Amino acid sequence: MNDDDHESMLDGLAGADLDGHTIDELSDYLDSGREPLDPDIEASPGCQLALDALLRLRTQTWALLKSEAATHSEQDRSWMHAVLQNISLEAHAGRDIPLRHPDPEVHLRITEGSVRTLIRGVGDGVGGVIVGRVRLDGDVTTLDAPITVAITASAAFGNNLERLSQLIRDRVVAELSTHTELNVVAVDVTIIDIHTQRVARPEDS
Repeated sequence: MNDDDHESMLDGLAGADLDGHTIDELSDYLDSGREPLDPDIEASPGCQLALDALLRLRTQTWALLKSEAATHSEQDRSWMHAVLQNISLEAHAGRDIPLRHPDPEVHLRITEGSVRTLIRGVGDGVGGVIVGRVRLDGDVTTLDAPITVAITASAAFGNNLERLSQLIRDRVVAELSTHTELNVVAVDVTIIDIHTQRVARPEDS
């Protein structure tokens, strides 16, 4: 599987999701080092998600997954395609999540899509993990409503899955408490796949 195969999986991120831009455009933008700066791309949540996905495909982790695909092509292509479909879904802004402000006339919001992106980045930052899907269950539009974060992920062979899941939970809770005011009552982590080749262990991250 080559880079063109990977990037073709992102074809679903188009049109309205990318505010009129295309994956080819964004790929060229990355190749140029994001110079000159394109304010339209930089201001688009959908474009930022797609750029993040493209960067992820070019990392060492994705290179290892690519080598796995040479041996288990259909299974791994299907799994990677599912990951990118979830990234495509997360490009949608989703619901508005309120933030408190001392002035009652000021109404601050962040988007559900940006929070899912934050969670995905935290999970992918744990060595040996690739996040498959992120979901926020509960009424995120209401302050203090109980919220459950549901995450599916793939883990590298040889990791302690219980420890790995707890590490993801701890990091996600810490980041959400820093950047949001969500009342997170649970973080459910489900490991749905095991990589047959090693990537960085949690202690290396």
